[in-house]
Amino acid sequence: MRILFVHNRYLIRAGEDAVWESEQKLLLERGHEVIAYTRDNREITRLSSPRIGLRAVWSAEDYSAIRETIRQHRPDVVAIHNFFPLISPAAYYAARAEKAPVVQTLHNFRLLCLGSYLYRDGKLCEDCLGKLTPWPGIFHGCYRQNRVASSGVAAMLTAHKTLGAWRRMVDVYIALTDFAKAKFIEGGLPAEKIVVKPNFVRDDPGIGKGDGKYALYVGRLSPEKGLDTMIAAWKELGQIVPLKIVGAGALAGRVTEAASKNPAIEYLGTKTGGEVAELMKRASFLVFPSRWYEMLPMTIIESYASGTPVIASKLGSMNSLIEHGKTGLHFRPGDVVDLIKQVKWAVSHPAELGAMRGNARDEFEAKYAPDRNYEALMDVYNLAMKRAGSRSREP
Repeated sequence: MRILFVHNRYLIRAGEDAVWESEQKLLLERGHEVIAYTRDNREITRLSSPRIGLRAVWSAEDYSAIRETIRQHRPDVVAIHNFFPLISPAAYYAARAEKAPVVQTLHNFRLLCLGSYLYRDGKLCEDCLGKLTPWPGIFHGCYRQNRVASSGVAAMLTAHKTLGAWRRMVDVYIALTDFAKAKFIEGGLPAEKIVVKPNFVRDDPGIGKGDGKYALYVGRLSPEKGLDTMIAAWKELGQIVPLKIVGAGALAGRVTEAASKNPAIEYLGTKTGGEVAELMKRASFLVFPSRWYEMLPMTIIESYASGTPVIASKLGSMNSLIEHGKTGLHFRPGDVVDLIKQVKWAVSHPAELGAMRGNARDEFEAKYAPDRNYEALMDVYNLAMKRAGSRSREP
């Protein structure tokens, strides 16, 4: 096959960027041809909030460029990972104009929520779910804490929902979990077009020994990730097991401060993929205290690949990704006392924790290994081509 990958890169490298790159490599290794069309959020720094908003609604520049790319390469499938904000839904219309099948991976809740997380002011928020115009998100300035910019995103969602783009322009949506699929259906996306296909770990690190005797957090350092819960818990847990934190983000200063006050917390900053893999293989367990629904955190499946159990919030995707007592443990979201309880149990039950290591690795091999993902991806692309073919035969 020849696949055109469309992606708007993030300012701070995110899991979506990694998945976009990994899927391309997966296909190239199996003999397919890949063409990449990208924009980069570093361009946003040169735009005003009103211009960002207008660009999010419709990018004439990208519409023309994508049409020309399709004419030049004639891809079998156009695989869109992120069109926001610079590329815009114009990518859908460009592909449709050239009769190319479209697959959209739903990496976040942007089609339902201006902030993309269904999370606001420290708590879950579904105020805009199902609304034609997401006016609560405008009122609260949910995109970039800016009402003008939020109005632009709301205009994008309203305009293209009214035009039926979400229903007509995409042949197959990829949701990463059953939970995410259900939430998108609740938000108005067509159930018959959504297929569940998880992400995968391309470079298998192999199972580790878990002999480091430390807990590990890897991820974005931002409020919705529940760092406050974890830091508060380690005021007591520091006497039991040290915590290593890897990542970057808005709360890096808060994490640095916590590490300076608590010798049991070590902030390692950012690390390469290989360095993270080694840290995971030696960790006793991964801590994932997120307070939003999440989609399919790469950190969790990378932890499984290393055979490392996960102690996570019992919320959204984590509710099904982690099987309590088998591949990890759950605690109530934001509940410091319950997190302390689960960590203490894990530390005091080494035999059970050891069994979880094998279970976590088995889960990776069954669901998140490259070969499994390749088969599922081919099924999605073939389905998209079949639907596009049927559409072209309609009178």
